[in-house]
Amino acid sequence: MPDTPDTPTTPDTPELPALPVTFRPGRTRAVLLTAGVTIFVVITTVALLLEKLNPGERLSFVFTAALLFGVLALLSRPKVVADESGVTVVNIAGVRRLAWAEILQVNLRPGDPWVFLNLSDGTSLPALGIQPGIAKQHAISDARALRALVEARSLGEQDGRHDGQHDEHHG
Repeated sequence: MPDTPDTPTTPDTPELPALPVTFRPGRTRAVLLTAGVTIFVVITTVALLLEKLNPGERLSFVFTAALLFGVLALLSRPKVVADESGVTVVNIAGVRRLAWAEILQVNLRPGDPWVFLNLSDGTSLPALGIQPGIAKQHAISDARALRALVEARSLGEQDGRHDGQHDEHHG
């Protein structure tokens, strides 16, 4: 891992979270879902209060409101779930399951919109479940925790152990 201010330098920081653990942009999710419900209620109320609308027009208002809510709900979907066997990355339109050994590096550089996972096949996978948008410090903490888990699990697989303990020379 590159040595950056966000990279832990001692094997005991950060503490490894208990598995399974879910990383999700909670504030962003709350804002999106609240906005979606509010938009749905307002548009539906307007549709019901406008007396000049026929039933088909009212239905189109409600359908549009439901569509907008659906889009905001879809945008609130991203998460990263780590468990004993690996990591599941849930992005807006897809889900990808990764074994611990497939993840080489967890990156959240200044200015990045979310975490990127460097994979053993030479590709990089965006993990939208950890994003610094509204809660930057929370995202940095989550990225550090996922990085520590990846390092611990990679070492555990290399050594034939899966207890999540850091090797002092690699932590």
